[in-house]
Amino acid sequence: MPVHDNIFNADGALIVGAGLAGLFCALKLAPRPVTVLSPKPLGAGASSAWAQGGVAAAVGAGDSPHLHARDTETAGAGIVSGDVAESVAADAAARIADLARWGVPFDRDAAGNFVLSREAAHSVNRVVRVEGDRAGYAIMQAMIAQVRNTPSIRIVEGITAVDLARDGGRVVGVYARKLGDRYVEPVYVRARATVLAAGGLGGLYAVTTNPPAVRGHALGMAARAGALIADAEFVQFHPTALATGADPAPLATEALRGEGAVLVNDLGERFMTGIHPDAELAPRDIVARANYRQIKAGRRVFLDTRAALGARILTAFPTVARYCAEAGIDPVAQPIPVTPAAHYHMGGVKVDDTGRSSLPGLWVCGEASATGLHGANRLASNSLLEAVVYGARIAHDIGGLEPVRETLAPYPGIGWNEEQGEAYEQSLRKLAAVRQLRQVMTELVGVERDAAGLRLALRRIAELEATAQGVTRSFLNMTTAATMVAAAALRRTESRGGHFRTDFPAADPAWEHQTEMTLAEALALRAAA
Repeated sequence: MPVHDNIFNADGALIVGAGLAGLFCALKLAPRPVTVLSPKPLGAGASSAWAQGGVAAAVGAGDSPHLHARDTETAGAGIVSGDVAESVAADAAARIADLARWGVPFDRDAAGNFVLSREAAHSVNRVVRVEGDRAGYAIMQAMIAQVRNTPSIRIVEGITAVDLARDGGRVVGVYARKLGDRYVEPVYVRARATVLAAGGLGGLYAVTTNPPAVRGHALGMAARAGALIADAEFVQFHPTALATGADPAPLATEALRGEGAVLVNDLGERFMTGIHPDAELAPRDIVARANYRQIKAGRRVFLDTRAALGARILTAFPTVARYCAEAGIDPVAQPIPVTPAAHYHMGGVKVDDTGRSSLPGLWVCGEASATGLHGANRLASNSLLEAVVYGARIAHDIGGLEPVRETLAPYPGIGWNEEQGEAYEQSLRKLAAVRQLRQVMTELVGVERDAAGLRLALRRIAELEATAQGVTRSFLNMTTAATMVAAAALRRTESRGGHFRTDFPAADPAWEHQTEMTLAEALALRAAA
């Protein structure tokens, strides 16, 4: 895309995305100048704000970073980087201290110690939480308040990045559009250091727990610019999204099962006890597949909290209780209907331990990145931990590039317009091509996959890309991300963690490693499909 006259300088580092990873990085950079681009008002479109469980950190008695790292490696099904797991777990306590210092009201007991929850595949209670199931929202509110009161951070709302800008092989900023403005020239935001923190790709699927705007744009942009993508095949499907037909699907947190809630079908049968020794607390991919197979066999699946929690669910898990009430479900008296839903992408833009991508000038953190921490199956509540650890590391890495600066002026003519923003979001979701793409991904690149389905998915994605009416850069980023996932899933001829092939149902030791792929390689596989 050529450079236009519509140019703004970041006057420091540029962060694309305003979830926890992006805002944490911005605060760690202060008082060095940073510009943060957010499609919506802060907190409105970020997956971080929807996280219910909390932040995994070895801060309790009897726990240790090494034990946390070991649990992370076990959940990751053989392809977690041990060094990354150890280093992230070791950084956890310091990052929790940062969050607490910035005003996050973590749950504490009478002695001031953290109240810790246990979630699937953790060997001990380790998840630092807020009001039971409000961690993501509470953390984001604290971060937003800090960011708003930091004059060296410029927030630009109502603008979405669509392309990385490059000069001589180096990323030098982004091209962006005012939300809803498809026809004017893009804005070029120029920066010496660009941080991509724009989230995952759950919205590529018809059933997802992610906010509507999380559709793989970060992965698509980076891949089209030539960045190396790692582990794209590994999509985590949360086992227990509320099956109410809502889009996105509300989440019933893992912590409910940690408190003793059980899964039953419409015949009243508890089925997880015969599938895994840890029953409902088995790794997420195992529970998600069990639920998927029950539904595929014509059964309905329910999360029954009645015996474990009773009326306590209303106060201990207010977010879930509110979701149930909105759907006309009384969880004190009724089991909660649930279904697997696309929830988290373990893969992403490959980065090193400082958050640097394969493209000079580009750092990536949060769900958009592939650090090697999650492997084939993310350990519950490690995502927020990864976001803050790498947000801090990136700030340290690029901090020396920027001088201290007290204040940054706002960009003229750019800001959030509620009416235009919501109209744009609704129009995009109603596009036939977007609906078709989401259905393709759910049916053919979902909980269970096979070669025939993946090849068909690649052909269908190519057709949509070539024939969809009104194709924008945003849609091209979506189809690019979808292509990366489907191509990587086709190439990995085994089952491991979140990637399950019905035609290769066993793990293959030859595949016990992280995978890497460029868009050129993915397109070659698509062309051959």
